[in-house]
Amino acid sequence: MLLPTFSMQVSVPNGISEFELKTNLVKVLLIDDQIIIGEAIHRLLANEADISVYYIDDSTQAMQNAIAIEPTVILLDMVMPDMDGLMLLRWLRSHPATRDIPIIMLSSKEEPRLKAEAFAAGANDYLIKLPDAVELIARIRYHSRAYNNLKALITATATAQLQARQLEKTVKELQTTQVQLIQTEKMSGLGKMVAGLAHEINNPINFIHGNFTHLHSHIQCLLDVMECYQQENPELFNLVQEKIGDINLEFVIEDLPKILSSMQLGTERIREIVLSMRNFSRLDQAEKKAVNIHEGLESTLLLLNHRLKQEIQIIKEYGNLPLVECYPAQLNQVFMNILSNAIDALLDKPESQIQKQIIIKTEVTEKQTIQVYIIDNGGGIPAEIENKIFDPFFTTKPVNQGTGLGLAISYQIIERHKGTIHGHSQPGIGTEFVIEIPIALA
Repeated sequence: MLLPTFSMQVSVPNGISEFELKTNLVKVLLIDDQIIIGEAIHRLLANEADISVYYIDDSTQAMQNAIAIEPTVILLDMVMPDMDGLMLLRWLRSHPATRDIPIIMLSSKEEPRLKAEAFAAGANDYLIKLPDAVELIARIRYHSRAYNNLKALITATATAQLQARQLEKTVKELQTTQVQLIQTEKMSGLGKMVAGLAHEINNPINFIHGNFTHLHSHIQCLLDVMECYQQENPELFNLVQEKIGDINLEFVIEDLPKILSSMQLGTERIREIVLSMRNFSRLDQAEKKAVNIHEGLESTLLLLNHRLKQEIQIIKEYGNLPLVECYPAQLNQVFMNILSNAIDALLDKPESQIQKQIIIKTEVTEKQTIQVYIIDNGGGIPAEIENKIFDPFFTTKPVNQGTGLGLAISYQIIERHKGTIHGHSQPGIGTEFVIEIPIALA
């Protein structure tokens, strides 16, 4: 039987804060099979306005009622017929809802052995029935205040932890937003610059390249006329023979087509670079589009060719890929970031007899995705920082040589493509990055 023997609305004195009020409120749960003890405890506490008392005489109901009442102090009889007080004490200490509530054991015997058993089972205090009113009230208030302070501390700690998690989440969101803004601005500026440069170079190069055929034809005509003139007017031609000897006409006639051919090869090379620049920037393809992934890789390699030099070997193991639906310019940026990092790792690697290599491998998976592997045999990434390589602004490069945004931006781009990117490294052996994206972007 649960009896709310005493319950009073407590007024808030002037100058007392809500926190102080909460820490001073006392809710006592008395568990004792003798109703006379319940009435006696009620009389001892009846005049205390800040103390509410609840009485349970059935120990079998004590467990569920202790959870429902949420007392700040429990007065528990040591000896009861249906359930031993020590057994109930152990249960109360095992349940998350009651394990921290202060429990004062009540006993008619003052035996050291009983006290020891009670404290060993988790009791906070031990009193002889019936205790002195002043002592009982003092101990109840002491334990209740300690418990309320503990609850306030736990609540404050949980709130602080929640706020810390929210702050950490906010910081990450801000970093992500900052990275996205930087990426957008960077790609926009880079794309406009590359596209504009490609356009400006493309026009005069096309003009020069297109006129090589006519130039070659005109020079050949002049050489034919000179040969004909020499045959038809040998005497007159002898007058300029000395001058012809000075300029080594035979060599000029032989070398001129070679010069024209070299110049034509040069303009073709420039046109390839311009095409790669346009393919890399793809400002006209900001939306998703089905493209040849290998073209993006080749364009990126061409733009990085000046860094490869003779010491880095590129090994291509291209699979038979279908057209992949993606955002081409963004995907090219991922290839640029990873390949640039691979080149940095190889150029920083001490000279050795092993050929510096970058392997680029592509394949189609059974999941209707494509995978791009970029593997280098550089110095590798230290194990302690491998899990940080995709964090925004994390870099191992010296100041002014890296922002720590390349891989963070790449991670976000691949996420936008509903794909995954991960890296695996073995220090001293090399690093492997695997990019996986779906063939069809939903």
